[in-house]
Amino acid sequence: MLNKLAYLYGEPTVKGVYKQSAADFCVKEDLGYELDGEGEHVFIHMQKQDCNTLFVAEQLAKFAGISPKLVGYAGLKDRNAITEQWFGLHIPGKLTPDFSLFDLTGCKILQVKRHSKKLRIGHLKGNSFSLIIRDVDNKVETEQRLSLIQAGGVPNYFGEQRFGKDNNNITQAMQWAKGGIKVKDRKKRSFYLSAARSAIFNGIVSQRIIEKLNTTVLCGDILQLIDRGSWFVAEQDEIESLQQRLDNNELTITVPMLGDNGPQTKDDALLFEQQYINNNWSEFLTLFKQERMETSRRASLLRPKNISWIWQDDSTLQVEFWLPAGSYATAILRELIS
Repeated sequence: MLNKLAYLYGEPTVKGVYKQSAADFCVKEDLGYELDGEGEHVFIHMQKQDCNTLFVAEQLAKFAGISPKLVGYAGLKDRNAITEQWFGLHIPGKLTPDFSLFDLTGCKILQVKRHSKKLRIGHLKGNSFSLIIRDVDNKVETEQRLSLIQAGGVPNYFGEQRFGKDNNNITQAMQWAKGGIKVKDRKKRSFYLSAARSAIFNGIVSQRIIEKLNTTVLCGDILQLIDRGSWFVAEQDEIESLQQRLDNNELTITVPMLGDNGPQTKDDALLFEQQYINNNWSEFLTLFKQERMETSRRASLLRPKNISWIWQDDSTLQVEFWLPAGSYATAILRELIS
């Protein structure tokens, strides 16, 4: 689904290959808070390779003698990568197991510490990435595009993994919306609804780029303060000053993760979003109402922090950056290489 979306800097012509090996794609979770060292939850900092998150969680539960339902994690991590992430085991009233005896191929425990609160999905600040791109065929253009990304960010698109293999999640969501299937499994319902909302988000971001509105404040837009969760609606008499603040990177435009209460924008921005939704994804509107999904907002632009790069040789590039939780490294790579 990503191949139909607009590029912020035009489609790249540079060719390159990433993920030739697990060591070419390294990810480290950043919880964004300190563990307090006490409480009912045992947090385990794990480095893993060739193991997916769910499998490791099950093995930790088995070792600790608890139900897999009592093992939490902040997010799923790629199996074909070297990743560092946290797992939280709810073990009230018991001593911390001796995890030095835990043995699982591809996994290494880095730290074990107690904490008073449960580790939940999405409860992290972000992730640090270190990527190796090989067989890069145009060093000059790659440098130019990296500089553009460093200065202006990239579209905050959801990656292909959000939509499942061969876009199956969005296909099933559409069948569900049209009444062709019934979905009883709770996990599948969540996957399908997330895919539907993400497809709409991606499409609106892309349409704003196509119509050159990605850096233009519309009356009724919902704007967010950079690095803060608070947002507000752009009123007509404030457009000029808000545009200046957007240009100065103080604000970002948000796009809906649509629910049953509509986009929540007003005036020109509402008309823009409604027109796109009605022309492309109207089938999902009834489904969102039926499932009582609540609308949220997500920044349309992704700004990587601490981005740096170094050439290991004339065709091998190492890129490092930090991204906030819920964003995708593939959004960076998509604007960089074809």
